[in-house]
Amino acid sequence: MKKFIPVYVRVPVLFALVFMALEFFIDSGDRPAFLKYPLVSLFLLVFLFIQVAIELVVLAIDRVTYAMLTDEQKEKLAAADALDYRDSAWYKKFRTFFGRTKPVEEEADILLHHDYDGIKELDNVLPPWWVNLFYACIIFAVIYLVRYHIVGDKDQIAEFETEMADAKLAVEEYKKTAKDLIDANSVTLLTDAGDLAKGKEIFQANCIACHRPDAGGAIGPNLTDEYWLLGGGIKNVFHTITEGGRDGKGMVAWKASLKPSEIQLVASYVLSLKGSNPKDPKEPQGDIWKDDAAVAEPSK
Repeated sequence: MKKFIPVYVRVPVLFALVFMALEFFIDSGDRPAFLKYPLVSLFLLVFLFIQVAIELVVLAIDRVTYAMLTDEQKEKLAAADALDYRDSAWYKKFRTFFGRTKPVEEEADILLHHDYDGIKELDNVLPPWWVNLFYACIIFAVIYLVRYHIVGDKDQIAEFETEMADAKLAVEEYKKTAKDLIDANSVTLLTDAGDLAKGKEIFQANCIACHRPDAGGAIGPNLTDEYWLLGGGIKNVFHTITEGGRDGKGMVAWKASLKPSEIQLVASYVLSLKGSNPKDPKEPQGDIWKDDAAVAEPSK
């Protein structure tokens, strides 16, 4: 294989295959794999540079060495079919692919028979790399035309919109299970005994100084009646605990101390205390609150 495919072809192909494998087998999220793994990319770039540099150095050494030979030595080498950089397989393929130009001694064969003030013109053909690239562009254009304008496949804008819609759905699904992303608009009332027990633990650890262990009220209001200063229901209670009570004289904001999921637990526990009739409760404060949806969930 190495005999028929020169290094300047093998190495870039290997380089491309490795990057294709990275993109195909590695889940790199929203970033290309070569950005997610920069050390791998750096190693491959250095490897590519070294291989090409070695090939160019070898070529330069061959040319310098050949130039230093005497005519007699060159004739002996040619007679012995020795390596000549001008006749080497590497140089021939390189020259043919990138230029297909005639050597100086053969330019008479392609010299056009006209003269402009002593300036003559050579009938060189277009470089194969240019012609091949032109053909490749035509093939690409035909495929593009058929795929996007005849078959009607998704273009980049449609693919982007589809991916954005899928991402939005994924975010919404994630929010449903990410407890600490809830807020006063998305919070729901918890009624499970285990959740209420956790809410009670949070209440006993943080709230009894102002509301008493039985929530009958001390510095803070009674949390077991149906009178509420800042509105009832799970959403209002969640907001009050999160942001605090009335400016200058209400409860402090607990959002810096408790997670949203913990505030949901304690708010649900507080609502479960309605009608528990604690001993010597504090007098009612605020107004009677009723849910507009006809399901009363008293809150403070």
